[in-house]
Amino acid sequence: MGMISINRYIKNRYISFCLGCIIVVGVLQGLFLKLAEAVPSFSPLLFPTLTIFLLVFHLFIACFMAMKYWCDRKRLYLVAIAFAFTGSALLMAGTLSCFPAWLDLYQFSIINYNDAMIFFMFRHLLMAVLIFTSALLYAMRDRPFSRMTHVAIVVGMFLFTAGMVTLAWFYSSHSALFTLDLVDNETRQFMVLWSQVINISLIILWIVVLTTLMIITRVRNLFWIGGNFLCICYITTLIMLLLGGHAEDIDWYRSRLFETVATLLIIFVLLYDVFNLYRDSHLKYQQSYQNSIRDPLTRLYNRSYFYDALNQAIDNANASRPVSVIVSDLDRFKRINDCYGHLQGDKVLQFVAHLLMDSVRPQDIAARIGGEEFVLMLANTPSDAARQVAERIRLNLSSFDKASSEGQLPEPITISMGVFTTTSPNITAEECVESADKAMYEAKETGRNRVVVFQ
Repeated sequence: MGMISINRYIKNRYISFCLGCIIVVGVLQGLFLKLAEAVPSFSPLLFPTLTIFLLVFHLFIACFMAMKYWCDRKRLYLVAIAFAFTGSALLMAGTLSCFPAWLDLYQFSIINYNDAMIFFMFRHLLMAVLIFTSALLYAMRDRPFSRMTHVAIVVGMFLFTAGMVTLAWFYSSHSALFTLDLVDNETRQFMVLWSQVINISLIILWIVVLTTLMIITRVRNLFWIGGNFLCICYITTLIMLLLGGHAEDIDWYRSRLFETVATLLIIFVLLYDVFNLYRDSHLKYQQSYQNSIRDPLTRLYNRSYFYDALNQAIDNANASRPVSVIVSDLDRFKRINDCYGHLQGDKVLQFVAHLLMDSVRPQDIAARIGGEEFVLMLANTPSDAARQVAERIRLNLSSFDKASSEGQLPEPITISMGVFTTTSPNITAEECVESADKAMYEAKETGRNRVVVFQ
């Protein structure tokens, strides 16, 4: 039954992802059709402009992947993605070199569309192979690679990226070593080699990459949803070019606009991932900080935090802003541990801690400074008011028994409390607690279950 539920969950994830991609692609297609109706012809400036945007976006993604890998060296698969987008950005720089005078509206006759398509082809080949490599490395993420293996994989991906960029440069018109005709620069018509061989081969390659990525990652989180969506975007882009007949037609611009918007969506996904990482990190920091200043059993503040807070309050103490300290000790608590066990004793301490927190204001400090010893700091509270607070706590605690405490108290329990108030900043926190402690011991010696104010 468990395996059936897991398989059903995975299938539902795949179906949801596919439906989501269909909707996004459909919306983008609809927006472009509306744009094409509003703008009957596109400026030759549009293609290089969009290429610049894509270059910047891909560099951003590459830097993001590299930083994530730097934070966690076990995520070797991120290096492949970083190299993929770095190589893509370099090849798009090569594409821009095909428009040497793109800022001059009167010199567009020198545009080399064949070179632009060569760089485009190598870019897709580079990204497909490296994203496929990333999927394989993700499948092996739990394997402990040796340092030499780790370095060899990184160097291998670097050499592959450099090789693809170099080959693209050699096949372009910048070098006379190799020639490759994909576009007729005079008619801007796609050659048979591109439209019937290379384009279809790239579509098949991306489908293989997409299938592998979906099987390995199982579309398990937002990061891999973005990765799989990227593959679908590139497949869609290539299909658009397959439907088009030549450069600078409507499908030429539609494919580039689609790729730009899709890349922008992936950046939003990555930014959301950054937000989640920051939120999780912040929550962990807050949790860690709270654990460092609180007693693990009662969740009251611990001794060190209490003394720090008390010293700060005393620094601002005066006649109009008195600071009161109440030291409390449970009466005959050792008997609770001896008769009912330490587990029951812990329950008693937790019950008293909750009662103390419920009995003071949010700006007051309640802390546990010893075994069964508690202390309260009441800011801007004179001696009479502090005594009333202590008396209310004492009466409230003594009113509980086993039934009314829902078993947390095995029997009625009482508390002895000492109060000390200062209006002078010329006293230390230790002296305040010591004075309140003396008053508390006086309460113990005079019969317990009472409040004594230090005189």
